[in-house]
Amino acid sequence: MKRRIYMDNMATTPLDPRVLTAMTPYLTDRYGNAASAEHSFGWEAEEAAAAAAEQVAGLIGASPREIVWTSGATESINLALKGAAGLYTERGRHLITCSTEHSAVLDTAGWLAGHACEVSILPVDAEGMIDLDELCEAIRPDTILVSLMAANNETGVLHPLAEIGRITRERGALFHVDAAQAFGKIPIDVEEMNIDLLSISGHKVYGPKGVGALYLRGREPRVRLETQMHGGGQQGGLRSGTLNVPGIVGLGKAAAICGEEMPAESERVARLRDRLVDGIRARLEGVSVQGGRSERVAGCANLGFAGVDAEGLVTALRGIALASGSACSSAEPGPSHVLLAMGLERELAHSAIRFGLGRFTAVDEVDEIVERVVTAVSRLRAADPLAS
Repeated sequence: MKRRIYMDNMATTPLDPRVLTAMTPYLTDRYGNAASAEHSFGWEAEEAAAAAAEQVAGLIGASPREIVWTSGATESINLALKGAAGLYTERGRHLITCSTEHSAVLDTAGWLAGHACEVSILPVDAEGMIDLDELCEAIRPDTILVSLMAANNETGVLHPLAEIGRITRERGALFHVDAAQAFGKIPIDVEEMNIDLLSISGHKVYGPKGVGALYLRGREPRVRLETQMHGGGQQGGLRSGTLNVPGIVGLGKAAAICGEEMPAESERVARLRDRLVDGIRARLEGVSVQGGRSERVAGCANLGFAGVDAEGLVTALRGIALASGSACSSAEPGPSHVLLAMGLERELAHSAIRFGLGRFTAVDEVDEIVERVVTAVSRLRAADPLAS
């Protein structure tokens, strides 16, 4: 029996033991409700959430008061887009995003398009990059928000946040960033980059699932949102619901670890990614790297294997956790919308596999994967006389 190897860190990451240690007291002895202001159990919970807000805010150059706790990046995205569209109707009803965004953005934008908003979806080039001149032309006087991800969840390609932020600020539009794949992995400064709203998720940075945050600019120009979740009035009435204190503590600790280890970790993971890609391409022909000529987040490599169906390859590599297509919509058949938007032919898009390396990926695991991929691809091509 071959060992299991986890190579899907873009989908989710394992919980860092240090994060679990930080969370444990709030799962056992310190179980108070952060909204309970009458006793020490509530005070402990409130203080823990406040400390975590400092840790998360510190990683992006924000103020702790600008952190809104959510259940994850998907909720944060919905709150940002729907909340802005609902509050700034007098300014306009036009939003801009691009064709390679996560479904949380595209589906929310589609919902808004069906509710009296107009949505412009920018195309991307073969590397998955938007044209900044096209962005400039797309922004209109009635544009209220531009939503573009920091790092693509399938290719790892990075958008130039500082340049986009400058453009949106100069033209008076809000700038929302889906940073689920970038938070804790690349430097982000919401002030320097003119970011107004930023969505993150705990489970992408070795924190727990079910917790995330939305950065909401509280400094000039201050951003306000229409409430989407009503109830007990927590978090200034913007997002009601009892705070997930253990999860919040975990996200805070995960952010603190990233702040300390990000430079060294990114360098190490990038070396492993290059070792993987170079090792495979040195022994196999017909291997493409999607977005490989653009700047990418360190741990992502999206490879296409000419003449090989991705699902068949994943099956042949049983025991290695990999993603074919979009990991967040794996129930949907067909090739990735990201790769199709980049201009890949459907056959090549069907052959693409995403390798997601991370903090706990080992060199010997990478070398074993190279061997197993080369063997599996060679066997599958040999079995198909039409494969190239």
